[in-house]
Amino acid sequence: MKVSGFVHKYGNNVDTDVIIPARYLNSSDPKELASHCMEDIDPEFVKKVKQGDIIVADNNFGCGSSREHAPIAIKESGISCVIASSFARIFYRNSINTALPILECDEAAKNINSGDEVEIDFDTGIITDKTTGMTFKAQPFPEFIKEIINAGGLLNSLKK
Repeated sequence: MKVSGFVHKYGNNVDTDVIIPARYLNSSDPKELASHCMEDIDPEFVKKVKQGDIIVADNNFGCGSSREHAPIAIKESGISCVIASSFARIFYRNSINTALPILECDEAAKNINSGDEVEIDFDTGIITDKTTGMTFKAQPFPEFIKEIINAGGLLNSLKK
């Protein structure tokens, strides 16, 4: 599977409180959550994000609380993948459980810029910055994780 989109770039320690602020956690509606995604770190995010876009960040993306609302808000906003140097452990697991593709690749996170057009091949782990022509290699997901993501999340994969 391949995705392609434009990059929204963030730094280190982007926590779940800025991905989806706690004041909106009284809703579990994915569309409502997406309408407030990233607003405390990037108030214009919801106006500029397009279907298929990609978030690129530095270290410890998704730190903070264990809320599944964060990857749900990101996915529902239209983001097709998050690439980071590293992810908080619980965010990593919640992303897979909610079918938000994420890839750890320090070199890509350091070299891809906001606004670049990026293509990702999930089968090979190849990340191509179409703006600069640079390519990067992330570890592709094992088959069982691909099955969870392709099924639309862990609960859907268990129904098979």
